[in-house]
Amino acid sequence: MRLSVMVLAFFCLCGVAMGIAASAQDDDVRGAFLTSRPKVKPTSTGTAAKPSRRRPKTTPGPTKPPEKTPVKPGTSKPSSTPSAPPTPVNAPRLGIGLTLFMRDSNGLAVRVDPDHVFRKGDRVRVLLETNTDGYLYIFNTTEDGAPTMIYPDADLDEAGNYLQAHVPFEIPTNQAAEERLRWFAFDENAGTERLFLVFTREPLGGIPIDDELIALCRGSRESCPVKPNAEVWATVQKELQQPLKTDKKQQNGQAETASEQQATTRGLGLAKDDPQPSLVMMASSARPTLVATLDLIHK
Repeated sequence: MRLSVMVLAFFCLCGVAMGIAASAQDDDVRGAFLTSRPKVKPTSTGTAAKPSRRRPKTTPGPTKPPEKTPVKPGTSKPSSTPSAPPTPVNAPRLGIGLTLFMRDSNGLAVRVDPDHVFRKGDRVRVLLETNTDGYLYIFNTTEDGAPTMIYPDADLDEAGNYLQAHVPFEIPTNQAAEERLRWFAFDENAGTERLFLVFTREPLGGIPIDDELIALCRGSRESCPVKPNAEVWATVQKELQQPLKTDKKQQNGQAETASEQQATTRGLGLAKDDPQPSLVMMASSARPTLVATLDLIHK
């Protein structure tokens, strides 16, 4: 399965039902997730530019030479070894908001419960939103088999996977050239798949992204989709055991708004008064990684 045109067939096997490992309901989750949304949406420039998903480039600022510490007679010279960078304080808890859309009889995207049982001919789209900047990875396993990375993808978003806070990520995009490519379609084959949503503050070690992923896939198509090594997968499984706080809101039948569509294509982000995610999941404040599962079931 790949989250691109080339792998649409995977989603033809399955529907969507949410399975969050070790989760708990918490009344404060939704408020904590939405608190970082801006009050007012930034003004559109009129240029429909898709936001970059590539790792942001850091611009080094001017460096100041270290101050010399006077040495008193009879004492040793201070060590020149640089100190470790300070640990960020008050970093927001990692959170993911998920909304599932289904194509109705009029061709509109309407919200549907993640526990909905899908049938042949149904079409769905997933909207993800994070509460802070970070990196999104999506892995797939079939019947508890070997994991495969389906996002980032060398053929999608320039192989990037960097998400900005509250700038939604849509799978697949409603801007696809053809209508059939704007949805995941279900065929007559029933089955169950599992997606692992991994959201991190920093890129995962041992997983290629950006130009490295593009070069890997160009060099050998057999290397793609990427299969995470045992160490990476053990880390994902370990983080999966960490409890998540969740909050689910019933929005069934509500249509996707123009504001949501614009946010996914122009990178303007979602504001306080925009629709909220159907499901919000948040990790504890001490965790650098959030891992949740999304079960895909088609009967």
